[in-house]
Amino acid sequence: MIQFDNVGLRYGDGPEVLRDVTFTLPSGSFHFLTGASGAGKSSLMRLMYLGLRPTRGTLSIFGRALDEISRRELPAIRRQIGVVFQNFRLLDHLSAIDNVALPLRLSGVHEVDIRSHVTELLDWVGLGAYLDALPATLSGGQQQRIAIARSVINRPRLLLADEPTGNVDDTIGTRLLYLFEELNKLGTTVVIATHSETMIARFAHPRLHLDSGQLRLLPALEAKG
Repeated sequence: MIQFDNVGLRYGDGPEVLRDVTFTLPSGSFHFLTGASGAGKSSLMRLMYLGLRPTRGTLSIFGRALDEISRRELPAIRRQIGVVFQNFRLLDHLSAIDNVALPLRLSGVHEVDIRSHVTELLDWVGLGAYLDALPATLSGGQQQRIAIARSVINRPRLLLADEPTGNVDDTIGTRLLYLFEELNKLGTTVVIATHSETMIARFAHPRLHLDSGQLRLLPALEAKG
């Protein structure tokens, strides 16, 4: 699914924020991405969704080296990646249902199917009563759940989520993790950046752990509860 070989990343003339990063994400795998603030998690996520190019080394996605992918091909490849950003990136002029429906409309799904699929998913994340609400009228946690629903509605090949449970309570956070696991069982490769030790302990998945720009693969903890 994704392969990094001795990847380094720096911004401008500054020091490298990622150094000699080498790992492979098998198709259908599920990993947490961990590390202290400033360790390079967001930069690594940006590389994985092709928002950045590495300064050095080789990055491959879906079996193709990034250097061999033309600029014209990038939009089609990015449509196979679902991303949950920390700042949500919702469209303020669209309702909850229309924000979530956007990936389906871009893919040409019939409108009748769109409404049933989106309504079911928003019910699942506890927002069935807010289908027509605009983002500005919703809390941060509600906006986050809309962003998550939008990222998974199209069953992407790869899902990248940056602190997806940071603005919700434990009950909703657990429900969202179960949603990610169900998507993973259908074949989606999942990477979730998190600081939540509770989540890491409860869900037994291996970790990509960053420490000062260098990465280690850590085994899954034994699940608790």
